[in-house]
Amino acid sequence: MSDVNTDDAPLSASKHTAAAIYTATESLIEKRGDTMVGRAVTINRPRAELFAYFRDFTNLAHFMENVERIEVIDAKRSHWVVKAPGGRTVEWDALITDEVGGEYLAWASQPGADIANSGRIDFRDAGARGTVVTATLLYDPPYGVVGKLIAKLFQREPAIQARRDLRRFKQLMETGEVATAARTRKQFEEEMA
Repeated sequence: MSDVNTDDAPLSASKHTAAAIYTATESLIEKRGDTMVGRAVTINRPRAELFAYFRDFTNLAHFMENVERIEVIDAKRSHWVVKAPGGRTVEWDALITDEVGGEYLAWASQPGADIANSGRIDFRDAGARGTVVTATLLYDPPYGVVGKLIAKLFQREPAIQARRDLRRFKQLMETGEVATAARTRKQFEEEMA
């Protein structure tokens, strides 16, 4: 198992899947889910700035496509409302389980969550290139394998969303906006006027 952590790739990219899941659930995040997803992106901004922006959970809806809203309950707890396939939403309360300012943040959904999940986001210096941001998630897809396939069809599967959300986080932090080819409601209304 010692070679699982010999590089800086996300644990989910390990060639030793069982060892990676063991490492993630034992040392990184609480076990809330059986499906692991990991994605990383390098963002040309200082680590402390990225961590501070991410730590204010009300900011996450700005770049996480499926997040409708996050209500901060207190310094450790928040309530998440997320779009799901078929026009539904899923909700859960999350608890921060571990945190080192500027370095990482770990969380776990609380009992009663529509989707059991846990995860960790790490911020590591990348020298002159900025910061490597790595997200590692564990989750239980609703309705098991069938639910995972449906989520994939509707582009709501966490592996797909993690990649897209990190890319949007990079755009927002480096340029101040999330680039999109879609017209906003305001643009549409201006064209119709």
